[in-house]
Amino acid sequence: MKNASRSNAPCNSYTIDPLYTLSRRCLLLLSFCFCSLVLHAQVDEHGEEPFKPHHAISLLLSHTHTAQGIEDGKKKWLTLPSWALDYNYFFSKQWAVGLHNDMIVETFKIEEHETNNEAVERTRPIATVAVVNFKPGKHFLFQMGAGGEFAKEGNYFLNRIGLEYALELQHAWELASNLTWDLKWNAYNSFSFGVGVSKAFGFRKK
Repeated sequence: MKNASRSNAPCNSYTIDPLYTLSRRCLLLLSFCFCSLVLHAQVDEHGEEPFKPHHAISLLLSHTHTAQGIEDGKKKWLTLPSWALDYNYFFSKQWAVGLHNDMIVETFKIEEHETNNEAVERTRPIATVAVVNFKPGKHFLFQMGAGGEFAKEGNYFLNRIGLEYALELQHAWELASNLTWDLKWNAYNSFSFGVGVSKAFGFRKK
């Protein structure tokens, strides 16, 4: 995807941010942990109701954090209000696929990984991510996916790792909280923490 336009004149020299290299290594490590968890998960299904494939939609109020913010020409940790609207289809008890969407509701500036103190503006960016979900037990949901962050200044490709915790309520409602980490390649990293509600629907017999 095309990189965002920059607010300052282009620099002639580029440096690779050590945080960017560390982020890529963390992504590989977390991916390995995710695969290991899937391979070794043991779920006790004794006495539980038969699973029925279904859909679920979640709406969460969240805050997105990045250590690569720029404010008044200086690097600053930014905390940005955001919304998340997630869709998942559970085709088995442990597995689901989904489309997760986030919107940061502020305009802000960041420093890209491979630039030298160069500010890039992002105007209320929207991220859309295709994810695979793994649910080893009753409450936790592990997520991994890829997608893009879109803004009028330009678009970034991203990978996402996430963790969700849900408490069941009546009538297929849940209280949900999630933690997601996004690696935006050649751009910036961010993580989000959100809380909200989830509704399951469309249950059908196998």
